[in-house]
Amino acid sequence: MLGNVEKYKYSFIFGVVGAMFFIPFIGNVHLFDWDEINFAECAREMLVTGDYLRMKMDYLPFNEKPPLFIWLQAISMNVFGINEFAARFPNAICGIIALVVLYNFGKKLYNHTFGILWAGSYFGSILPHFYFKSGIIDPFFNLFIFLSLYYFFLFYLVWSAKELLPNRKKKWYYLALASLFLGLAIMTKGPVAFLIISLCVFVYYLYTLWKPFSVLKPLTFGFFFKEYLAFSLGALLVTLVWYGVEFVLHGKQFIIDFTLRQYAMLSTHDAGHEGFIGYHFVVLLLGCFPASIFALASFRKQTQDMDYQVIFKIFMQILFWVVLLLFSFVKTKIVHYSSLCYYPLTYLSALTLHQIWQGKIQYKRWISISLLAVCLIWVMIVSILPLIGLNPHWLQSLLENDKFAQANFNAIVPWTGWESLVGLYFFGIVLISILLFKSNQILRGFYCLFGGTAVMLTLVLIFYIGKVERYTQRAAIDFLKKLQGKDCYVMTIGYKSYAQYFYAQTQPSTKPQFEGDIRWQNWLFNSQIDKDLFVLTKNTSEQELLDLIQNNKDEWQRVGEENGFVFYLRASKK
Repeated sequence: MLGNVEKYKYSFIFGVVGAMFFIPFIGNVHLFDWDEINFAECAREMLVTGDYLRMKMDYLPFNEKPPLFIWLQAISMNVFGINEFAARFPNAICGIIALVVLYNFGKKLYNHTFGILWAGSYFGSILPHFYFKSGIIDPFFNLFIFLSLYYFFLFYLVWSAKELLPNRKKKWYYLALASLFLGLAIMTKGPVAFLIISLCVFVYYLYTLWKPFSVLKPLTFGFFFKEYLAFSLGALLVTLVWYGVEFVLHGKQFIIDFTLRQYAMLSTHDAGHEGFIGYHFVVLLLGCFPASIFALASFRKQTQDMDYQVIFKIFMQILFWVVLLLFSFVKTKIVHYSSLCYYPLTYLSALTLHQIWQGKIQYKRWISISLLAVCLIWVMIVSILPLIGLNPHWLQSLLENDKFAQANFNAIVPWTGWESLVGLYFFGIVLISILLFKSNQILRGFYCLFGGTAVMLTLVLIFYIGKVERYTQRAAIDFLKKLQGKDCYVMTIGYKSYAQYFYAQTQPSTKPQFEGDIRWQNWLFNSQIDKDLFVLTKNTSEQELLDLIQNNKDEWQRVGEENGFVFYLRASKK
């Protein structure tokens, strides 16, 4: 009994720490357009309609994402109500699971200390930590892909070399788990999961041709036609739980629309999300701080004790580069597209820290310089934001060509200036950590750096995020919340948003069904409508709206303007 308690002690500790950091305060800030509100609205409409098989947006088919994550949000909303906390709660649970998984995988691959270093590197890095406090799909999607690749790695070891893992009876068990998690990943975000796993396996195959391992059988075409085919079919069977039912009930339309949407995101600058080819390199360097600095050191030659550790590092490096390069060449650039890199990157961070702790490599001066350099970037951002908030004219004078952004800074935001102390605290934490590392107190330095970063991120969530949201979208959301309970139409002109559905809590209506948004808009603007129509636009797009309603301007009323958002009403004549 005592042995079991000790065995699960650190799993319990990481679970408690994850709950303490990921759950509190996640409902204190409105959901952000697009992704957070997008998925939450699909879940809300599931609850309203009682239809859990099909995703809907504005009660029309929404064929851009599979349903697994949205089901989790719907379950959460059934428990906690339709609100921000419920929308983000599934990812908080995902974060807790991820920390426990990383600790146990690290312990199995190396030892107890490595498990702590890996889970701690993930927990205490900026974007990996924040993503578990969000309401987007990617945390579960990434976890499922990582689990699939991990169990495929175990299957490969048993398949290729008996001496590496003696229990060959688990061969098909590992493959079944790999298939299960790949299927769940596809159910979460789509077939790109299969593409990523397949690219990783194919790159590993090419690597073994170039640099074969004496202790392993290399992958062969026979492997791909037998074992990998079984792996793929297993994943397909999992996805048929929903895809098959959807196809039988509603035909191929979801598959067609979903495929076209994915192609659009790969081949075009979707929704203005574009960037230079090195965009994700910068995102990972700055966003995964401080793990990113230690991960850089792992690309130098390092010795490992066991052959399976060498192979796992290769798997992680391949996963990192496949994801990074794939989404660097994708036209649409969004921060979370490279978020799957967080798992291999934090593994590489833990590997460097572990080898420094073991004395296999030295803590180098460039690591200290890099930690300070990137830290100073974040310190400047965190420290300057409150000062800009107290002196918005500093930025407004630089935004002469952006009327909307200028108006955003008219928002009344209760900055005090004391928030800047969070930046000074973070600088102090990094400085103390460097001193501990230099004095060879590696674990103390690790706890100070990554634990201190997690505390800093919680302070940012409490004191910053809500204030920043007041500039970006609060005026529109406050207006929409006033419409809750009203039987009305709500739409936006000049910009895309899902906020009007979630925050106005729109209900199914008897509105006419039109093919295409233009015909629907024409009906709302020019026909005799059965209930009031509210339109939100930006001050930079107001003229676009005025041009659309010039034939019946007398039917429209400008009911407000706040922080760059403009609100119009067309009253019904019933």
